[in-house]
Order: sequence, then C-alpha cells, then structure tokens
Amino acid sequence: MEERILDVKKLSKYFDMGKGKTLKAVNDVSFFVNRGETFGLVGESGCGKSTIGRTIMGLYNKTSGDVIFDGINVHSLNETEKFDFYRKIQMIFQDPYASLNPRSTVKEIIAEPMEIHGLYKSKTEQLDRVYELLEEVGLNRDHANRYPHEFSGGQRQRIGIARALALDPDFVIADEPISALDVSVQAQVVNLLKELQLEKGLTFLFIAHDLAMVRQFADRIGVMYLGNMVELTDSDGLYDKPLHPYTQALLSAIPIPDPDIEEERERIILEGELPSPVDPPSGCVFRTRCPMAMAVCREVKPTFQEIEQKHYVACHLYDETLDEIAKEKLNIVTN
Repeated sequence: MEERILDVKKLSKYFDMGKGKTLKAVNDVSFFVNRGETFGLVGESGCGKSTIGRTIMGLYNKTSGDVIFDGINVHSLNETEKFDFYRKIQMIFQDPYASLNPRSTVKEIIAEPMEIHGLYKSKTEQLDRVYELLEEVGLNRDHANRYPHEFSGGQRQRIGIARALALDPDFVIADEPISALDVSVQAQVVNLLKELQLEKGLTFLFIAHDLAMVRQFADRIGVMYLGNMVELTDSDGLYDKPLHPYTQALLSAIPIPDPDIEEERERIILEGELPSPVDPPSGCVFRTRCPMAMAVCREVKPTFQEIEQKHYVACHLYDETLDEIAKEKLNIVTN
C-alpha cells in the first residue's frame, strides 16, 4: 500500500502588493506525494510552482490551507520542531551559483548543515562524510578545498545536491534544478538524481518547465496555470491523453526528433498574453487564452475533480453538471 509523505490541502499563498492589491501566487491547490516517488510540478514561469515549494518548506507562510508532511502540519511547528523538520526535508535551488556562498569552500558549504545539527562528534568524521557526498554526486575529494566560482554550472549544481543530502533527508524539493544548465548537462543531473533516489529511497518534488525532461523523471505530474492546478495524473497518462486544453498546448510545443512527424503534427498556439496574478480572470483563469472557452467559463470557476481513474482536471469540458450550472446560475442553454 502506498504511503503518503506529503499532503497539500487547498493551499493558497497571496502577497500584499500595497495600494489594496494582492498577488495570488498560489490559489487553492491540492495534491499529495507518496513516499519514494517523484512528483513533477510543471507550468509556465510565474505560475506558482516555486512558491508552492517554498511554502511547503516553510520559507513562506501560507495564506490558507494545510501542508501535512509525514503526519505533521508544517505551519504549526514551533522553533524546536522546525529544527527537526529541516533534517527530513531539503531543497535544491534553481541557480547553483546564487545558492552557494562564494566566500566558503566546498567542504565548508557541505559541512555547514552538519555542524548546525551537530551530526558528528569530530571534524574528521565530518570531513569524511563531505568526501563521501562529493563522490556520490560525481565529484572527488580534491574539489573540497575549492570555491564555487572555480566550477562549471553542472558541477556547482552537484555541490548543491551534495549539500541537500548532507542531513540524509527523506524528501527533496528540486526547484528547477536543471533550467540554468546547458542542455548537455541537464540529462546528467537528472540521471544523478534518479540514481540517488534508488540508492537512498528519496522522495522528490521536481519543479520544472521542461515537460520532456519531467516525463523521464516523474511518476506523477501536476500542471499549474496562474496559481491554479489544472490537471494531475501519472506521467504516461498525461502525455498519452492530456485532457485540459492548456496541457494539450504545452505538450504540442515539445519538439519531436523525427522531421516527418514534426512537420505533420498540429501545433496548438495560445493567443494572448498571460494574465497577471494580481488581477486574474473571473471564472476559469485560463479562459482568456483557451480555444475551447464557453460562456460558463467566464462566470464559474471549474472544480478540480477526478474525471478518469487517478486523472484530475479542472475544466468545464468534463463537468457533468455543466448543463445544470448553465441553466440554474447563468440561464444559458448549452448543447
């Protein structure tokens, strides 16, 4: 039986912009992650993916909803409990250069969380563990005395991964860990994360906007748009049978390495600009760019519901009660 390690329930995170304006970065999002799996979170830049990761970590306070990690409500922890919580959950950041202290050597960067949590009694044991972590991520002990600027982007990200593993966490939030890397290096880092997951039994929340890469790594995928979850299912189901118009458009943009197929397939082009989360559209937030938008989409926000087994979508195209809503609330007759 699958065991849930993370349960996000109706999570919202708003930012006060001043002058009476509110930025709705995350709006009523729900999903769960099973122990040992990789849950992918995808969508355009600014859709709220990273905000979700930081709110789960407790770096942002929630506006509403709950984050339950291993049976504990993250946002109700006191300082002592947070200290223990951060041994179980760690984060790999998007920019490996900005997230590493340029004034510290690699061994100091990786050893810092060990010192804070008092994991080792002697410096020798601590240093041995630093060497082990460097080798686990594909570096060697000679790199321990160097500084971050002496490494390539891919090597710096490996250092960031080693630091995230320093406390032997159960859960790792990878916040777009490959987006700042060369294409040739991205696959190497993803393969490294896969290997570490198998060796250590890690659970990942993998945040990215490269859907092709996410498919290779994630077991289940949630698609975000303007702070809302619009579709969620297993990886194969999402790519083989996308239901939401936004997901269909995203997948149509992935190039296929076969010129004949690529030339014949139909590309879905979304028209219009991405709306502002400060002033999102009424009803369905995707309606202003959706080629399938109906009158009901302007007035009623679609319910995020299970359309097929373990396949969740927020779209009126699949709402069985659409006719009733249209007639009763909007007095619109639909075919």
